[in-house]
Amino acid sequence: MSGQALLRLRGVSHNFGEALVLDNVDFDVAAGELIGVVGPSGSGKTTLLRVLLGAVVPTGGTVERRRGVRAGYVPQVETVNWHFPVTVAEVVRMARTEGRWQPWPSRQERRDVAAVLDRLGIGALGHRHIRELSGGQQQRVFIARALVSEPDVLCLDEPTSGVDVHTRHEVLHLLGELHADGLAIVLSTHDLNGIAAHLPTLVCLNVSIAGRGSAREVLTPAILERVYGAPMDVLEHAGMPLVVDRERNLAQIVNLRRAGA
Repeated sequence: MSGQALLRLRGVSHNFGEALVLDNVDFDVAAGELIGVVGPSGSGKTTLLRVLLGAVVPTGGTVERRRGVRAGYVPQVETVNWHFPVTVAEVVRMARTEGRWQPWPSRQERRDVAAVLDRLGIGALGHRHIRELSGGQQQRVFIARALVSEPDVLCLDEPTSGVDVHTRHEVLHLLGELHADGLAIVLSTHDLNGIAAHLPTLVCLNVSIAGRGSAREVLTPAILERVYGAPMDVLEHAGMPLVVDRERNLAQIVNLRRAGA
C-alpha cells in the first residue's frame, strides 16, 4: 500500500440477507490517527469496525491492509458475560491463547500481562474477578486485552456506552494517552457531545458516509439530518459544537417562555 494508510476500504458494501448495512464506503486509517465513527443504532458502525478487523468479509469492494499490521478490538461491555469465572489477568491473557483459558501461563505471558495492566493503571487488580470492578476498570481490562498483542490499530465499539460521566471522562483521557503514544484508534460512538465533539476526526455514517472531517466540519445541521433522519441544531458551547434535538429545543424554549409569562 502507498501513502500512510494502515487500513484502506474502497467501495465497500455489505449485506446481511436483504438488508444493506454498508453502501460504497471509502475509509482510510493512517498511522497515529484517532477517528470517531458516529451514527444511530443500526447505521453500520459495528460492521464497519469488523470489516476493518478482517472479521467480516464485505460483499463488495476492496479491503487493503499494510503488510504486518496488527489490529486489536474492544467490544461493547454490554456483550460481556460478567459472571464467567475469570480474573483480570486471565481475561487479558486470553488474547494470547485465542480466547481459551489456560491454567498454566508461561513466565513471558505473565510478564507481558503485568506490563500492560501496569501501563493502564490497574496492575494491582490482576487477581480480582472482572465482575468486582468499576465500569472504568472493566473498560481498562478489555483495552489491556487488546493491547497485549501490541496492535498498530485499536478498534473500540461504543467504549462509553452505558457508563457514567466520570467513567466516560476516564476512558476518553486514557484513549488520548494511547493516541499520544502513537497508536492509531478507531472508535464508534453515539455520544455526539460527550465523546465525538472531542475527537480530531469524525466519520458520520448511516449505511453510507455522509461526512468526514473535524467536529466543526461534520457536526452541521445538514449532515446530522442526513445521518439521523431528524432536524438538529448545532450551538456553540465553551468553544465547541453542541448538538441539540431541534424539536426538544423548541419545546424547552416554549416552556421557558410560558414559565416567564
